Amino acid sequence: MTTEQEQTTARLLELALERNAIRYGDFTLSSGRKSTYYFDGRLLSLDPEGAHLIGKAILPVLNDAGVAAIGGPTLGADPIVAAVAMASWQHGTPLPAFIVRKEAKEHGTAQLLEGPIPPPGTSVAIVDDACTTGGSLFHAIAAAEGAGCTVALVMAVLDRNEGGSDTIRLRGYRFASLLAAGTDGSIRPSGE
Repeated sequence: MTTEQEQTTARLLELALERNAIRYGDFTLSSGRKSTYYFDGRLLSLDPEGAHLIGKAILPVLNDAGVAAIGGPTLGADPIVAAVAMASWQHGTPLPAFIVRKEAKEHGTAQLLEGPIPPPGTSVAIVDDACTTGGSLFHAIAAAEGAGCTVALVMAVLDRNEGGSDTIRLRGYRFASLLAAGTDGSIRPSGE
């Protein structure tokens, strides 16, 4: 990670605390697991500065991975992929974004992927706001691969370090995050 990326990620963590995107207490996560902290990624990705920082921090990682598009599971990834697509345009390295539905819609074209769907063979990144068990990321990976794409990178704003990122790596995917949680629930900037 470059010094500029480190500064961007450090500011993202500060903003997460300022916006109460990280809260401590007793919480039940979407995976059903219990946690002493809660990360609400949308409080960052839907915040003007947060969206800017996320796009700015993720884009160099995607460029280094050589991907041609970015996608992720709805709802957590929706603002993230939009922020990265905008940052990529401003940087002169445009990356189209797509969203993976929970289920294929039952009307119209019955698509599971929405947005500019990459042609088969395209190298893509799959992102989400957080990775706990990796369930929503695996759903998005399967949908992208089902469309003929090659998943070159899987990424999260926060790696909760509860097994999901390890499973992603064990299945042969490169994984990166901007922030990582310690066993005590402390959150810090992360490298790969």
